[in-house]
Amino acid sequence: MARHFMMTADGGSRGNPGPAGYGSVVHEGNVVIAELYEYIGIATNNVAEYSGLIAGLTAIHALDPQAQVDVRMDSKLVVEQMSGRWQIKHPEMRLLAQQARSAHPGSLITYTWIPREENAHADRLANRALDEKNNGGSKPKNILLERLRTSEVPTMIYFVRHGETILTPDRRFSGSGEPNPPLTKEGLVQAALVAAEVAKLDPEILVASPLLRTTQTAEKISTSTGLPIEFDEAWFECGFGTWDGLSIDEVKEQFPKEYKEWVSSTSYAPPQGESYDALGWRVDEAIDKLVAKHPGKRIVVVTHNGVIKQAVRLAFGGESESVFHVDISPCSISSISIWPSDGLRALRSANERGHLR
Repeated sequence: MARHFMMTADGGSRGNPGPAGYGSVVHEGNVVIAELYEYIGIATNNVAEYSGLIAGLTAIHALDPQAQVDVRMDSKLVVEQMSGRWQIKHPEMRLLAQQARSAHPGSLITYTWIPREENAHADRLANRALDEKNNGGSKPKNILLERLRTSEVPTMIYFVRHGETILTPDRRFSGSGEPNPPLTKEGLVQAALVAAEVAKLDPEILVASPLLRTTQTAEKISTSTGLPIEFDEAWFECGFGTWDGLSIDEVKEQFPKEYKEWVSSTSYAPPQGESYDALGWRVDEAIDKLVAKHPGKRIVVVTHNGVIKQAVRLAFGGESESVFHVDISPCSISSISIWPSDGLRALRSANERGHLR
């Protein structure tokens, strides 16, 4: 059965023509499964908008060539031209429209115009592309400073990685599947120490991945804080598939080609597993849902190395490959502020371990 996606796309040029970028967001049901954005050089607004459309349709076609797609954009020009109601007179626009038609079968696509305020997610990504280009890859300047000066109370999320398991010392793959190891004696000690530290933060909500090692860690925190545990599979570790339980050397020996692909690209998923890109989209969505559910609250999330690496990356706006340069220790604390009104995130700390000494 063909899948059904909803896609929003936008593009912008600072100068028209000027430095330009696009953003595209792909939804399947209520879940964001892809965020795409790119700086495209000097171009017009129309070229940037078409570029966002093409990128989104290309990504969807790779997922399912027979998918039904509902495209929603605030560009009246693109929507009317792609719907066949307006003529395309400009040669460059005709070429871009043809690229969009080639990206995915037109008979499977419907186009709908939406007001600009309903296209904020894609617009934010387009601006991110421009800001990261201008700032050498950093987050937009001044926006964070202005937000820090407001009176709005941000949601605080304290990410706690679970304690040591039998797989941790040898850095064996330990994802969302079997063997689902429990904490070791050392891991239980670590969990007790981080629980005492978390209690000082006076949290209001306690959320945890339902895997055994996170459950055991969360139980210690529940005891120290008096909070009930809200279990949510959205905070599962990345799925490593057939690699679960294996060491890096064992994976290199048994899956040499696949391992090389995995360390070279965040879009590659281990056999029967999950890519880092897919994990990032899942974590991004989980953070947004948590903030929407508990705005302005202090929340502890007991989860996993890969998940926290993605949360840290998302907070500072790093490229997807940034996860290869972040590591999170057992029972460390990493904290992020999120302002509910616009979703802006700020990294407060990462991999705090002083309480374990």
